[in-house]
Amino acid sequence: MIRKNPFWLTLKVVLLILILNFQFMSVQAQNEIPDSLITERLQFIKNTLDRDRVHINRWWYGWLGGYSAGTIAQGAVYFTSDDTKTRQNMALGAATTLLGAAGQFISPLTPGKVPKEINLMPDSSRTDRLAQLTKAETSLEESAKREKLALNWKNHVLTGAVNIGGGLITWLGFQRTVWSGIGYVAINSVITETQIWTQPTIAKRNYKKYKQKYLESDEDISYAPSVNWYLEAYPGGIGIKVVF
Repeated sequence: MIRKNPFWLTLKVVLLILILNFQFMSVQAQNEIPDSLITERLQFIKNTLDRDRVHINRWWYGWLGGYSAGTIAQGAVYFTSDDTKTRQNMALGAATTLLGAAGQFISPLTPGKVPKEINLMPDSSRTDRLAQLTKAETSLEESAKREKLALNWKNHVLTGAVNIGGGLITWLGFQRTVWSGIGYVAINSVITETQIWTQPTIAKRNYKKYKQKYLESDEDISYAPSVNWYLEAYPGGIGIKVVF
């Protein structure tokens, strides 16, 4: 009678238990973003923020300059004219454009230095580039939110209220015809609505594209291979099959 070695018998039992456990588990290696994808995503965001910065600066300084010039010009006419009606028109007009200039300083869209700050971050290692990507994604999201806020209904209501107030002053305060008041509201509404609708929306549009391309599909994409363990039996023994 052949006696079995207790050591090998015990070892086989242990291996069998381990293999049976592995059979019901799929060990998924932790997803990691490849370096090439980090670079691609960073470049996408940097390009977006750079373009957005240029357009915001152009829009912000352009309207600030226009309103400031209008205030100065109308103020000059007010102080040099002897005609009562002209002086009234210029005083109201200068007050309106002054409010427009002040509004630029409280606008959600103001010149920023975020792209420069991101470029100044260290990028010599993978950890550095991941930190840079995190900062860039946060900045892009914040820029998109500001651009969305700048187009909300409150801005239309606020500028509309100022324009209607000026129309009422023209009509009732200056004792003009109702059509003079309506004309004032119409002209200034065209200006303020143009200002609102010409605000840059590059970050808002590209953030949506970025999420669709890189973030919303992350759960379905594995950047590292999965490792699966299977139990295999064959005549005279058992074995482990590893599939990558």
